Amino acid sequence: MSALRAFSSPLRTLLRPCIAARPALPVVGVRHLGIPPLIAQPPGGIVGTVNDAVAVPAPHKTHGSYHWSFERLLAIGLVPLTVAPLVSATALSPALDSILVSSLLVHSYFGFQSCIIDYVPLREFGKVHHACMYLLLGGTVVAGYGFYKLETEDVGLTGTIAKVWTA
Repeated sequence: MSALRAFSSPLRTLLRPCIAARPALPVVGVRHLGIPPLIAQPPGGIVGTVNDAVAVPAPHKTHGSYHWSFERLLAIGLVPLTVAPLVSATALSPALDSILVSSLLVHSYFGFQSCIIDYVPLREFGKVHHACMYLLLGGTVVAGYGFYKLETEDVGLTGTIAKVWTA
């Protein structure tokens, strides 16, 4: 390891003028198309040095392990709720149908939220990330209202799927 340090020290002193003369990163974006600019990132996407302390977020019960466990339990719980109408000759009761609909809605919300967090990160996209989250929330509310109308004024989700299947 000491040989690597002995080699890297003179190399750093030789490259220091090149590193200092490097231009700042431009803000990327296509303004004439109405696409908002991205937030400029440092080279390699790394902020700080290796020796900087990591900022540990405060624990919160809705993020982290509780959130992950709830998502897994919800996904496992969807299996019997989707298989039950196929096994029984009749449609589910309205209460079980409502539980199926609400579970599907929450499961879809968590899945799309994870996609937004992964592919539209806050540190790169800023306001676009927030806009996507608000659009997801709005779409979930609209879908929830549609499912409510389907459950209260029609035959429900499983009844609708049975009608479509036998049509």
